[in-house]
Amino acid sequence: DWWIITQVARRMGWKNAFAYDRPADIWREHARLTAYQNEGQRLLNLRAQAAIGNDAYDAMDSFRWGGVPFADGHFPTPDGKARLVLTRQMDLQGPLRDWPLTLNTGRYRDQWHTMTRTGLAPKLARHREEPLVEIHPQDADALGLADRDLARVSTAQGNSIFRVSISDGQRPGEIFTPIHWTDQISSGGRTGLLPRPLVDAHSGQPGFKSTPAAVEKVSTQWQGFLILRGQEPVNLPCLWATRVAVPGGALYELAGNGDAARLEACLPRGERVEAIDHMRGSRRVAIIQDGRLAGVLFVTRTGLLPSRDWLIGQLAADDVGATVLAARGPGSQPDKGATICVCFDIGLNQIVAAIRDQKLVDVPAIGKALGAGTNCGSCRPAIANILAQTSQETLHAAE
Repeated sequence: DWWIITQVARRMGWKNAFAYDRPADIWREHARLTAYQNEGQRLLNLRAQAAIGNDAYDAMDSFRWGGVPFADGHFPTPDGKARLVLTRQMDLQGPLRDWPLTLNTGRYRDQWHTMTRTGLAPKLARHREEPLVEIHPQDADALGLADRDLARVSTAQGNSIFRVSISDGQRPGEIFTPIHWTDQISSGGRTGLLPRPLVDAHSGQPGFKSTPAAVEKVSTQWQGFLILRGQEPVNLPCLWATRVAVPGGALYELAGNGDAARLEACLPRGERVEAIDHMRGSRRVAIIQDGRLAGVLFVTRTGLLPSRDWLIGQLAADDVGATVLAARGPGSQPDKGATICVCFDIGLNQIVAAIRDQKLVDVPAIGKALGAGTNCGSCRPAIANILAQTSQETLHAAE
């Protein structure tokens, strides 16, 4: 990374300012900066490292600078005493009549900020394909919400639409939405529109964790998905659309009202294969270019849609025919479900099936059977929850 930055800077005309040939050069400059005009005013002082040789740097072991800070009871102030700042808890008004819920916001496990980089990685993007509003079953029942519904989250500042995820992990009266989605990848999920414009008076930290909010169901007449070869984004004429990076292209999750046939204008040109059932409100259209799948659109008014996985895999196939509309081919694997282990692309259905079929009793056993949770380990808490829930359901079924 340091080499990349150095090379870019030199090409921009800053050769002398970025005259680093090795990490040791950067370390020596850092050590000099800690000592600059520092006669005891600042605790961090690496003056002794400012002239370290290249070989000595390469052989350097970890060390603690300056002993233990404050161990002698002396602080870097004129009288050596600490300066304590008196603060007062900001009066955060709780839920109101028009805003009966409390909104908390934050990040998802496999995303970073606005997904300008992580959103381009298919494995990471498919872990959470849509921005969710997570809500406790008790609150969802009171609001007439079902899992996978669409709902509008409103605050005094603004509103946006999210996909509903009913979760026991939320406390009653509280909801959670992720921060990552922007109008570049979704028509909804705009969490940044919702929090109050409050900041801590001393640190400037924004108050994103406690905003009075309301949630209401958003009804749609149809739902569907669009898969396109390539990553070039398209504008879709519908109420709900989220773009997800997949191998070889992009997946759009869709929902809306009115005539869904308008979406066909977003399909590329090529050989057209279609199956339309007006009675059931079902529409399946595939576009094939030189034997390769260029795009596919599936829409239904019944709420029944096939797994996307097999169709996504067809973006890499060389000889795609009309059978693509069946959304599965000979020897197709069962739907693996929502991605739980990103490292090894293991889905919820695969984990549940392994627990039941192989009578697995702990997370290490699941890792041995499937590999899930054996690399970075960030999915292990989710696997533990799946194990507990599946074991409980199996016990109830046995009773």
